[in-house]
Amino acid sequence: MRDQIDLLAAVTVLGVLEQAYFAMQVIYARRKHKVSPPETTGHPEFERTFRAQANCSEYFPIFISLLWVAGIFFHQGVTAVCGLLYLYTRLRYFQGYAEAARGRLGPLYASAWLLWGLLGLAMAGLLAHFLRPSSSTWMAALGWPLQLHGAW
Repeated sequence: MRDQIDLLAAVTVLGVLEQAYFAMQVIYARRKHKVSPPETTGHPEFERTFRAQANCSEYFPIFISLLWVAGIFFHQGVTAVCGLLYLYTRLRYFQGYAEAARGRLGPLYASAWLLWGLLGLAMAGLLAHFLRPSSSTWMAALGWPLQLHGAW
C-alpha cells in the first residue's frame, strides 16, 4: 500500500514545507517593515510578499486534492512529477511577486497550466475507473438514479 502512495506523500510534505516557507517570509517582511498583525498594508515590499503568500495558500487545497486524486486513479509517478513542477512554479511565482508584481506572471501561467494538467489526469483516471467493465462501481453509479424512481 505505501509503495503506491509514497511519491504523493513526499510531494505533499514538500508542499507543506513550501507553505511554511512562504509564511515565514511574511513574518520576516513584517519585522523588516514594522507591520504588526493584523495589518495587511504597509511598505510595498511587505504587501507583495503578503499577497504572494495568500495567493499560494488559496490554491494549495486545490493542488493537494488534484495531486491525490490524479495520483491514485491515474499514475503516481506522472502525477508526482507534475506536483514537483507545480511546487517549483509556485516558488518562482512567490519570489517574482515579492520582488515586483510583474515578476509573478510567467510562473502564474505555468502553475495554472499544471493545475489544469492535474485536473485532466484526475478526470482521466476517474473516468477509466468508473468505465472499467470489471468494476461494479460504474453499475452502481448508473443504477442509482433508477433506484430513486423505483425502476431498478
